[in-house]
Amino acid sequence: MFATRASRRRGILFAVLMAAGLFLLALSGTGPMRGLQVAVGDLLTPVEAALSGATRAMGSVVGALSEIDQLQAQNRALEQQNQQLAVENRQLQEIKIQNEQLSALLGVQGSLDYSTVAATVVSREVSQYTRVITIDAGTDRGIALNDVVVADGGALVGSVWEVGANFSRILLISDTRSTVIGLIESSRATGEVIGQLGGALVMQDIPATERVNLNDTVVTAGIDLGDGIKSPFPKGLLIGSIVDVQRDPNAVVQTAFINPAANLDKLEYVLVITDYHGGLPPVPSGSAAPGASAAPGSSVQSLPLPQPSLAPAP
Repeated sequence: MFATRASRRRGILFAVLMAAGLFLLALSGTGPMRGLQVAVGDLLTPVEAALSGATRAMGSVVGALSEIDQLQAQNRALEQQNQQLAVENRQLQEIKIQNEQLSALLGVQGSLDYSTVAATVVSREVSQYTRVITIDAGTDRGIALNDVVVADGGALVGSVWEVGANFSRILLISDTRSTVIGLIESSRATGEVIGQLGGALVMQDIPATERVNLNDTVVTAGIDLGDGIKSPFPKGLLIGSIVDVQRDPNAVVQTAFINPAANLDKLEYVLVITDYHGGLPPVPSGSAAPGASAAPGSSVQSLPLPQPSLAPAP
């Protein structure tokens, strides 16, 4: 009984829904229903547009965040590349400078009538009186005490006063203990060129009768020391140019001040002349020169040096 009533109600409900559907279907093509559809569409259009805009905006935000991450990654990669290029550029610049310096030394080697050894300056000793450099070549490459050292342009640097198996110490001409007989090219006058505390060298004992001009070039005189002792320096090596002259009307000599041709404070590479043996006799390998000292059991050779002297400033 109960089941029969429920089936009857479902049948009635279905019939009502079918009738309503047919009624609405019949009305869908009429003018009022089309107007209603348009009105409902107009009401829903802003909502749909807002939802669509929100969706597009959300997509744009997500896309922008993704692009920012990509740009940041690209920037980091570019920064690393720039740093690497900067390092490589500095290295290439340094290599260029070294090549220029070594090329200049090669030119000097070709112009000298002596055998030479190229070496790198590895340390500098600078004090109130001392101007000494150390190079990375010694007796293992044929260098001996008293060997003359030059820089690019053939400019005189100094001479070897201490040598070991793989190093040499060079007494620069700017050291107060250094003395070189110089020759003024224009007048052929000579004088003693000694180092001093300032940047200029001092050329003393120039005869007062000789004319000395600013910018005159001074070279090594190559004058023998007498008693069969050869000049410590070959003739004609460039020392520098005169920057000042001091004259005393009552004196028989005058003094000139010389700007060294070699940049003695910034030397990086030098040439050591190995087959010019001036001053003391040549030193056999493994032995000390006359008057030189060598530690017991050591192959290091060194020459005794005079006490530092103070030269007058220009």
